[in-house]
Amino acid sequence: MLTQRKTVTIETLTIGGNSPVRVESMLKTPLANIEACRQEIDTLKEEGCELVRVAFPDMTCLEPLKEILNISTIPIMADIHFNVDLAKAALGAGCKAIRINPGNMPKDGLADLISMARERKAVIRIGSNSGSINNFQLARAKGNRAKALFLAVEEQLKILENMGFEDIIISSKSTSIGETIDANVMLAKHFPQYPVHIGITEAGALPEGLIKSAAGLALLLAQGIGDTLRISLSAPASEEVKAGYALLRSLRLRKKGVEIISCPTCGRRRLDVPKVVDEIRPLIKDLPDGTVVAVMGCEVNGPREAMEADIGIAGAPDGIIIFKKGEVIKHLAKDDLRKIDLFFKELL
Repeated sequence: MLTQRKTVTIETLTIGGNSPVRVESMLKTPLANIEACRQEIDTLKEEGCELVRVAFPDMTCLEPLKEILNISTIPIMADIHFNVDLAKAALGAGCKAIRINPGNMPKDGLADLISMARERKAVIRIGSNSGSINNFQLARAKGNRAKALFLAVEEQLKILENMGFEDIIISSKSTSIGETIDANVMLAKHFPQYPVHIGITEAGALPEGLIKSAAGLALLLAQGIGDTLRISLSAPASEEVKAGYALLRSLRLRKKGVEIISCPTCGRRRLDVPKVVDEIRPLIKDLPDGTVVAVMGCEVNGPREAMEADIGIAGAPDGIIIFKKGEVIKHLAKDDLRKIDLFFKELL
């Protein structure tokens, strides 16, 4: 009998259970720069970010954290290392989610923290990454780093469960795709009741980090593993969110945003496809979520190869054609590209 993953709630955001896979990110800006944090949050909100993690390194950041919690339009998760007092301060400030490692916190302080989390109906994310596993865990795993990652989560989970706390998100991440996949498969097998956060740590900059993240996370998501994800990039946080939704759209797990498909072009092309994609992208962003738009270089294979697209354009000898589900609807001059959003909205 399959175990139903529990649903945890951070403010109004549900994670796990029957909820869609959530897309999250992390502020790249230090909390002390409140205005820059606000601007970053606004940008993330515009891209559809559903949860944002913030580094909370010391008590000098407490007042800025309170301010960010007050102005943020996205649920906030405070990221805390080692210091139980910081975790309690975050909850006291009104934060509804914290990320901690309970294994490196004193038991008496941890008991108080769990009591606070329970009273405030807060969610706790625990987990391991390739930099946090210790020699004892590696020895238990006989050198198998993926198993060591799993064992580290198991240890943390037992601490919270023994204290009667179960509003938990679990996570196990590595910069190695193989280690990440193996560890998460073990988590899903042994703890199917808990929502899982997935990601590839230190994935890198664009485009390498995007490719590496997509390669690993797609393999997990295809197995039904992952309730919330972050694509970690050495790039603006908004790029992480865009990439997250693009990945989920590709796997048909979310329909957020407009998907653009386009041909790689060849000698038959009658359109500068990369240029046209860049030109129409801002024009079509307000089309309904889940709309698939095709940009094809020529009329020979444009409508046919992209016949699954809701709407599309292709180059033609005398301009461009607009097609819908493979059927040519209109012939336009190339200058009409500037009004392509109006034509699309009329036909959808």
